[in-house]
Amino acid sequence: MAVLKDLCKFRSSKPSFAMALKIIDHGTKEYQQMVKLREDILRKPLGFTFSPAELEAERDNMLIAAFEDDRILGCCMLVEESPGVVRLRQMAVLNDLQGKGIGRALMQFAENIARDHGYKTIMMHARKHAVGFYEKVGYKTKGNEFTEVSIPHLVMEKQL
Repeated sequence: MAVLKDLCKFRSSKPSFAMALKIIDHGTKEYQQMVKLREDILRKPLGFTFSPAELEAERDNMLIAAFEDDRILGCCMLVEESPGVVRLRQMAVLNDLQGKGIGRALMQFAENIARDHGYKTIMMHARKHAVGFYEKVGYKTKGNEFTEVSIPHLVMEKQL
């Protein structure tokens, strides 16, 4: 995976803003930033934290993050569900940067990585409030709403 690091550079419409999309390694300083971002955006608002066992289970996942210099802006991860199917998990972007193209860039990068690894389908358990974002980037809902980590979710997927 180290070969793919810094594969994608992205410039937003603001000339002073540059972002590097990277695959990061478990246990590194960058990974610790990713864990903190996910805790702050996804877990703490619901009253949850990560257990050491949950974090250790991420060791074999494809960990993806967006950085501006050394500052993490957003992240997600890919986890194999079955041959040909990968699951997007833990998508998070700093609150003050949402709506500025970081999530869209992360999604495109993750989809390219999934394709490069031979996956044909990418799926996720999307928080209900984020379904509109995922629909804009081509995902379709499947099945009925369900509760996960105490909030409504929908299964969404996209053929790659």
